[in-house]
Amino acid sequence: MSSVKHFQVTFDCAEPERVARFWCEVLGYVVPPAPEGFATWEDYDRSLPPEDRSAWFACIDPTGVGPRLYFECVPEGKVVKNRVHLDVRAGAGLVGEERLATLQAECDLLLALGASHVLTQVADEENESCITMQDIEGNEFCLA
Repeated sequence: MSSVKHFQVTFDCAEPERVARFWCEVLGYVVPPAPEGFATWEDYDRSLPPEDRSAWFACIDPTGVGPRLYFECVPEGKVVKNRVHLDVRAGAGLVGEERLATLQAECDLLLALGASHVLTQVADEENESCITMQDIEGNEFCLA
């Protein structure tokens, strides 16, 4: 039997640092320390050849539990729905009106950070409420 593998989630984007910092706010993640020998990430970036500057950025779970998020610059923009998305579990364990109110409050905070609201799905006989959103570059995610 194989062991559990560590993994990172990679986002293609136009502005890696901007999108990474958005997700730091959403998830409570942090920017990792700059590489050894550099006081800041800006110092590290300036040390690279011009064509490699601002090509990527990352953020990590400060508890070490969640996966690393990696953001890489790509030339093309997003054109279709994501095949994989993140569920931000802001309402875990809550049901009914309490869940919906908690999700809506989180949605309001994320709208202030530049996210977009796509769809609010209200609980029915089979599913609890969730809110579909997009990050600052249009990547879909759900508040669940």
